[in-house]
This record gives sequence, C-alpha cells and structure tokens, in this order.
Amino acid sequence: MVGDVLSVRRCSRSGCTELAVATLTYVYADSTAVVGPLATQAEPHTYDLCTAHAHRLTAPRGWEVVRFEGEFAPPQHTDDDLTALAEAVREAGRADRPFEAAPTVTAGPGATTGRRGHLRVLPTPPED
Repeated sequence: MVGDVLSVRRCSRSGCTELAVATLTYVYADSTAVVGPLATQAEPHTYDLCTAHAHRLTAPRGWEVVRFEGEFAPPQHTDDDLTALAEAVREAGRADRPFEAAPTVTAGPGATTGRRGHLRVLPTPPED
C-alpha cells in the first residue's frame, strides 16, 4: 500500500480484533494516560484502542486518565485515498516512463541474460 492508504488498524489489546478508534498515550512525567481520537499514523509508544477498551481504560493508582469526551468514530477513507492509490498504480504502469536498460551479459555461446527493473531474463538451461 502507499503510505497509510487503505490501512486497517486494530485494537492493541491482546485478543481483541475490533477496529481501532482511539489512541492511548502515556505521559510519564505527569503520571497521566491520555485517550484521544485515533492518531493519523501509528506511532511507537502509543496504543490503538477500540471503542470498548477506550471507554473502560483505567490507570494505575496515583495516575490520572484524560479522556476525549466525544464519541470515537472509526476512520473514514475518502475518495482521495482511492484516487491516490489509483494514481500510484497508473504511474507505475505507464509505458512512456523513462527506462534504463541494464547491460546485457553474455552467458555462453549464443545465450544472453538481461535485466529490466527488478525482473531478470535467465538463459534456457542446456539440455543434457
């Protein structure tokens, strides 16, 4: 996929397969757990939570939980996401793209191998 286009993030809690709608971040300096709307990108040291886990989260004794007051809504993919993906595929498949041919290497009498992009042409193995 291109970036986060059409990605699906699941709840980070063990055994939970629900879609993530919120992000949990710990602020250790303030002894605070912050539960807010789902971050646009997954970040290290944060946790994605489903609606149930976002609402039921408790913090250790002495810690405060700061929670988003609205309803958590699942991320909505827009037509822009699909358009960006289609454009990336279209660009990759264009026939008029500049092409740099790799040098052709002789692999034996009358046989050659060549390389184009990530594909390689291999010689036919000799018959015994």
